[in-house]
Amino acid sequence: MEEILRYFPDLTDNQKRQFIEAGDIYKRLNAQINVISRKDIDNIYPHHILHSLAIAKIMPLPVGSTVMDIGCGGGFPGIPLAIMYPDIDFKLVDSVGKKIKVVTEVASALGLHNVEAINKRAEELDIKVDYVVSRAVADLRSFMGWCWNKIKGGEGHGLLYLKGGDLTEEISNGIAPFNGITLCRLYKIANYFQNPYFDTKKVLYIRKG
Repeated sequence: MEEILRYFPDLTDNQKRQFIEAGDIYKRLNAQINVISRKDIDNIYPHHILHSLAIAKIMPLPVGSTVMDIGCGGGFPGIPLAIMYPDIDFKLVDSVGKKIKVVTEVASALGLHNVEAINKRAEELDIKVDYVVSRAVADLRSFMGWCWNKIKGGEGHGLLYLKGGDLTEEISNGIAPFNGITLCRLYKIANYFQNPYFDTKKVLYIRKG
């Protein structure tokens, strides 16, 4: 939790409470439904919550936006971003029912009224949003095939994708089939968060229209 406050010192008291409680809630639920590696659950703040918040650090989202987290798993990056942005509506989507059950329980326990949990495949949804966010669900080309037509476009709208490693070839091959791309930029998280865990991790921003 100290790292969250270090990089986001202006949190409200309610946001601080929610981030503190989130760690305990995830540890409790993860013992029942394994959505985070049990070897990694003690690193929930740097490896999961702070990692999710790299999106907020690098590209603050406008109030009133709509955001869809595709392949949200147990709620990353969607849940931490929903705490950070109480005035933004989040749709957290995953095809695995037990993961959506965790998302629903976490959102309810934290009092997150801006989170809707959806147990479907992204391809089945007829939804348009301002931003799609996700964390390394699939290779970029496959992922954009699922989500690109769900982004409205304009006003800076686009895809914010948490990925790691050398992405040069994946980006080159991945964006080629898709129309409407006006910007593709890679941000190194290590430039924003000083923790060795982030040395190879990045936020990929692809703007539509």
